[in-house]
Amino acid sequence: MKRDINLPRILKTATVKSDVKASNEPTPRIIAITSGKGGVGKTSLSVNLGLALTTLGQRVIILDADLGMANAEILTGVSPPYTLYDCLYQGRNISEIICPVPGGMQLISGGSGILKLTHLDEVVHQRLMESLQVINSLADFILVDTGAGISKNVITFLAAAEEVIVVVVPEPTSLADAYVLIKVLAKYDLHREVNLVVNKARSHADAEQTANKIKVVTGRFLEMRVNYLGFILEDIIVNESVRRQEPFVLCNRQSAPTLSVISIARTLLGEITDETVKPRGGIAGFAGRLVKLLKLR
Repeated sequence: MKRDINLPRILKTATVKSDVKASNEPTPRIIAITSGKGGVGKTSLSVNLGLALTTLGQRVIILDADLGMANAEILTGVSPPYTLYDCLYQGRNISEIICPVPGGMQLISGGSGILKLTHLDEVVHQRLMESLQVINSLADFILVDTGAGISKNVITFLAAAEEVIVVVVPEPTSLADAYVLIKVLAKYDLHREVNLVVNKARSHADAEQTANKIKVVTGRFLEMRVNYLGFILEDIIVNESVRRQEPFVLCNRQSAPTLSVISIARTLLGEITDETVKPRGGIAGFAGRLVKLLKLR
């Protein structure tokens, strides 16, 4: 287990800069969505948040980086004909692996292509950089649906992304695991702030209490700012939408979960002001950091 994760080596180098120079052209916001433990609704949030942003006029691509699980495509009810592997090793164009999702969003299945990133030669590396550069002009948001926990692959995607959303539920194990995850990000200075979403809350007060617990403990022991984006109430509609493989933002447009996710999307869109605009490297910067970090084995 120690050899497989090998966090210290990769995390100490996680601040590595991309070779790609900044451009004046608009670049997408790249947000990794993660959780300390599985089963908290991380992928459901990724899919429905993407669709909510789409309804607000944003162009969204989801990169399913939950290695070996492919849950995003299951929840959207689509079967991508090709994955990142086909782009890197089978000569497929990046446009061929971007799969449209009902509601106007798009999906890239990582498949074994993500695993292959640890063994890139220079030719394939260049193909990856050139292919992903195309996405800069195709999206306003790229949501990276990671796995749960603090494995090396998860932390690598979090380090490469420019923003992080941590999903928790009002349970002690979820809070404890989320704190451990945030502690890793803070300890190795991977991010100075994270965003928080409380899922499966029993009430508004329950969600607020859960968020405050995380904020208090991180404020006391970690140099990390936690931005509370909002919550989603526990609702049978969410479970039914998962079973039907139809996101609730599409099939229950006026439901409480849908309105909550749209509110979270609006909060994300409202975070950037003239005073807080930060330069972004876009997908090229993300890809450059990702490849370098994954090679640190």
